[in-house]
Amino acid sequence: MSNTNTVTDYPLPPYVYKILPSPPPTPLPSALPLSDLDRHDGFIHLSTAAQVPTTASLFFASARALSLLKVDTRKTRQAGGTYRWVEGMPGCPHLYAGTEGEWVELGSGNVSDWTEVRREEGQSWEEAFKGLNEAGWLVDE
Repeated sequence: MSNTNTVTDYPLPPYVYKILPSPPPTPLPSALPLSDLDRHDGFIHLSTAAQVPTTASLFFASARALSLLKVDTRKTRQAGGTYRWVEGMPGCPHLYAGTEGEWVELGSGNVSDWTEVRREEGQSWEEAFKGLNEAGWLVDE
């Protein structure tokens, strides 16, 4: 991805989601390690609830299980984080460092919950995430 992102002009939901290929440590530490992709790109890749199945399909197509962090956008902004969006893609917020250039780390202080999602053979990620939508866990409101 390029760094030609525009500052958000999309509404920022209360929660955005970070997809992980494996479960985070339990209990959740105050700071999770950055992914190689996030470190390389200079921001944390996140998704809105509506975008999660698409992101999972694009970047984790062969995975059978994923972990999903529910990130509180209010707390990450209070910590100095700035959200920017890929132009024309309102479901792909990127979390940038604050004005001091420090990473806003994801962890126990701003991740309100996490869950693991498994999909069966032949099941799409959209189908696998449906239960979280219906339960009200995976929401953009």
